Amino acid sequence: QVQPVESGGGLAQPGGSLRLSCAFSGSVSSPNVMYWYRQAPGKQREWVATLTSGGITSYADSVKGRFTISRENAENTMYLQMNTLRPEDTAVYYCKVYLSRYGRDYWGKGTLVTVSS
Repeated sequence: QVQPVESGGGLAQPGGSLRLSCAFSGSVSSPNVMYWYRQAPGKQREWVATLTSGGITSYADSVKGRFTISRENAENTMYLQMNTLRPEDTAVYYCKVYLSRYGRDYWGKGTLVTVSS
């Protein structure tokens, strides 16, 4: 079993930065696909970014150029570097990993990011 656990959320000012982490307990087998999603108050969960085990990244238009998804295999951890934060980035951020070996997704429980002055 793989259990993702997010951390790094908190309060940031507009224009500021935060780095979210997603630590995976258990072995993350390849091939896999890692994701960040977010859910703002009163809205549906939306996709933010993707990173494949082959190193291919993709981003939602709303965060492109401001957010960067990355991974550190030795630490079994994924990151989301968020720069130039906006109030509309306020949301609970979730990480997810899809493991081809098991054909399923594994979700974390989320970490809250609040962007406000």
